[in-house]
Amino acid sequence: MGEQAARYPVLLDLDGRRCLVVGGGRVAERKVQGLLGVGAAVTVLAPTTTEALGALARSGAVAWQERSYETADLAGEPWAFVVAATDHPAVNRQVVADATTAGTWANDASAADGGPAALPAVHRDGPLTLAVSTGGVHPGAATWLRDLAAGAIGPEHLVALRLLAESRASSPLGDAPRLAGGRRVGNA
Repeated sequence: MGEQAARYPVLLDLDGRRCLVVGGGRVAERKVQGLLGVGAAVTVLAPTTTEALGALARSGAVAWQERSYETADLAGEPWAFVVAATDHPAVNRQVVADATTAGTWANDASAADGGPAALPAVHRDGPLTLAVSTGGVHPGAATWLRDLAAGAIGPEHLVALRLLAESRASSPLGDAPRLAGGRRVGNA
């Protein structure tokens, strides 16, 4: 296994932000569902889509541009995030290159490492977001590890998070509660 440059993990606030998904297959469908789940305003660009994506377009949940990708699609549009999820790796690479030129972060669903912006396996429960990446080594392993870690999180942990949030909102940093081992919980 070769060494890969370390990546900086980040959670993006895409609520109401314009995101483009190039592709209309099952992988694109999963990416669209994830973006909709965080409130993104999603446009799908593909000549055809899965039935589920078509239904989302008919309902108005996503915009669908029923055609193939062109470089000009990223030249003038202010996209917050782009996902290249076609069945053609060369097209995906071009989408990512064009997005990068336009100064927009992009994910290449066909690249093992995800391209410039890798998308981890995610578990959400209330305010908790758990994200796991294997750096492109094996997406299935990331999903397995995510599920393993998520299985260790019970309702009591979510109650603790709620209590910590209440405490954080009402306490100055100096009075922040401490977790086991003395680690301070607060505005740090």
